[in-house]
Amino acid sequence: MTHIAVIGAGITGVTTAYALAQRGYHVTVLDRQRYAAMETSFANGGQLSACNAEVWNKLSTVMQGLRWMMRRDAPLLMNPKPSWHKLSWMAAFVREIAHYRANTVETVRLALKAREALFAMAEAEGIDFDLKARGILHFYRDRASFEKATAVNALLREGGLERYAVTPEEIRAIEPTLAGHYHGGFFTPSDATGDIHKFTRGLAAACARKGVRFVQDASVETIAPGEGGYAVGWRQAGHPADRPAEPPQILRADAVVICAGCASRHFAALLGDRVNVYPVKGYSITVNLLTPEAQAAAPEVSILDEAAKIVTSRLGDERLRVAGTAEFNGFNRDIRHDRIQPLVDWTREQFPRVDTDRVVAWSGLRPMLPTMLPKVGRGRRPGVFYNTGHGHLGWTLSGATAELVAESIAAEHAPERTVLPLAA
Repeated sequence: MTHIAVIGAGITGVTTAYALAQRGYHVTVLDRQRYAAMETSFANGGQLSACNAEVWNKLSTVMQGLRWMMRRDAPLLMNPKPSWHKLSWMAAFVREIAHYRANTVETVRLALKAREALFAMAEAEGIDFDLKARGILHFYRDRASFEKATAVNALLREGGLERYAVTPEEIRAIEPTLAGHYHGGFFTPSDATGDIHKFTRGLAAACARKGVRFVQDASVETIAPGEGGYAVGWRQAGHPADRPAEPPQILRADAVVICAGCASRHFAALLGDRVNVYPVKGYSITVNLLTPEAQAAAPEVSILDEAAKIVTSRLGDERLRVAGTAEFNGFNRDIRHDRIQPLVDWTREQFPRVDTDRVVAWSGLRPMLPTMLPKVGRGRRPGVFYNTGHGHLGWTLSGATAELVAESIAAEHAPERTVLPLAA
C-alpha cells in the first residue's frame, strides 16, 4: 500500500489521516505530544462557524489594531518588537486587502462543505463531542456596527449561508440568559458548537481502528527525499538532557502531508517551500457550571460579540467555553492575567448569574496565513502536500480541506502501488 506520513495530530492532521484511510492508504501520523489534539485543538472557542468566515484583511482592521496597541486588554494586541517574520507577514496581510471580498466568499463556501463532512464523520464513527446544533447569534451594541455587519452579511449570503437579521426582542427570545443591551444582531441557525478536543480524540481512535498508526512523543527533526519517497527523522520528545541522545529513528513514506500548525513554516522550509504561517495567540476560559442555578443561567445558543471579539460555546450541561482575543507575540504561550480577565469580566457582564469561581484558563497558537485562507495541496516537490494555516477557523474548515488534500494526493499517488516484476 502507498504509505503517507502526516506531520501533526491536531484537527487538520487527524481529519487528513481519516480521509486518506477511507481511500485505502497506509497512514502514519507523527506528533510531538503524547496524545492527539493537545495544542491548538485542545480548548478553542468551540464554534463550527460559517458565520465567522469573514477574513480580517480590511483597512479598518489595520487601523483598529493600531489604536489598540497601547491597551494590554485589547481584543487584538500586537507586540511592537519587530521581527522579519512578523513584518513580512503583516506586509503580505495588507496586500491581501484587495482580495477581501473574494476570500470571504470562498471561505464561506469551504466552511459549509466542511460542516457537512465533520457531521458525517461524527455520525459514521459514533463520536460524542457535546454537539449543540442550536445556531450562532451575533450581537451589536450600536447602529454603526450593525450597519457594517449588514454589508458583511451580504457577502456571507453570497457564499451560500442562511443568516438573517434579528431585533433586540428576537435576541432575547433566541437566548434569554443574555443580560446586555443591544441594537440588533444576526442569527445563523445552521451553525453549531462542540468540543474540538473530544471530536479530534474520537476521530483519532476511529483512525486507529482503520489501521492508521500514531507515533506520539515524536519530535520530527528532518524530512528528506530518499528511496523513491521521503525519510522522516524523529526522536522521542522531551528526552532528558542528562542522557546521551539516541540516534534519530527514520520513518519512510511515499509522500508527506504537513499539518503541523504553527510549526508548518519550519517544515516547509526543510522541503523548499515558503508557507508564511504566523502564530496568533488566542485565549479561552472554561467555566465549570457546578450548580443547577449556574447551568440555568448559562447560554445554550452560541454567542459572538463582534465588538469584544468574544465567542461562547455550551459544552454539555456543566461547561461554558468563552474564548477570544488575538495576540501577535511570536511563539509565546504564556497565559497572561490581563488577557484572561476580560473574558471573565465579559462573562459576568453578559450572564451575571453564572458562577465564575471555577474557571480554567488556556492559550493556544492559531496558525494563520496572511491570506486568511489555508494552504491546501501540493508543494514544489512531488510527494509533498500541505493542509495547514487555517487560523481561527481550523475546526470549521478542516472537514473540507482534509478531503481536498486527499484528492490532491490521489491524483499523484494511487492507494495501491504497482510493483513491477524483476526482469528474467
